[in-house]
Amino acid sequence: MNLIEKEMLINQKAVEFEDASPETVIAWAIQTFPNITFACSFGAEDVVLVDMIQKISPSTDIFYLDTDFHFKETYETRDRMAAKYGMSFVRVQPKLTPEEQAIQHGEAMWKSDPNGCCAIRKVEPLTRILSQYDAWITGIRRDQAPTRANSKKVEYDTKFGLVKFNPLASWTSDDVWNYIRANDVIYNPLHDQNFPSIGCEYCTKAVMPGEDPRAGRWAGNEKTECGLHK
Repeated sequence: MNLIEKEMLINQKAVEFEDASPETVIAWAIQTFPNITFACSFGAEDVVLVDMIQKISPSTDIFYLDTDFHFKETYETRDRMAAKYGMSFVRVQPKLTPEEQAIQHGEAMWKSDPNGCCAIRKVEPLTRILSQYDAWITGIRRDQAPTRANSKKVEYDTKFGLVKFNPLASWTSDDVWNYIRANDVIYNPLHDQNFPSIGCEYCTKAVMPGEDPRAGRWAGNEKTECGLHK
């Protein structure tokens, strides 16, 4: 399938999948693009997708970006999920250790240059791992942020040069949590402590009632995305 044919198929499926269930999207994605992976951050949306993928295709690769700066609760959630499903998450690490980054770019780079820190600890590792695949699955929802409002359930990711599936694009937060409760899905306990969106420990804080759900990410900066999604 050449690029033009691929884009025509993607556009067609984006329309067809608009009212389809996430499971339908995932099943078609895996069948059509066997060399596919899922990027898991162990947030609420992503634990839902892990559960769905394990039910549909347990052999599909699921990776996470280990920035070295995650909350201990995030690592514990990873371990609990791996034990429950009897699987291993692919660990993708930055080329620089935290110590090497501090030497080259200064202490607490997440404060002085948060975009640069994300580029080293997230974007470069993601670019490296995605180069091995033809398609990837994400937990993006349209109502998470204005930058995600136009996300389709399947689209061509021009940033990384592969097909991108967003099975939960049309879901609300209530849809996510209804699935978690109905299916007894393991989730990060920080969600019960006013952390609706969970990133690195240094760049994430609790969100107060009435605040935007992503207000706890890079608080005090204009930054709203880590650079993984265009």
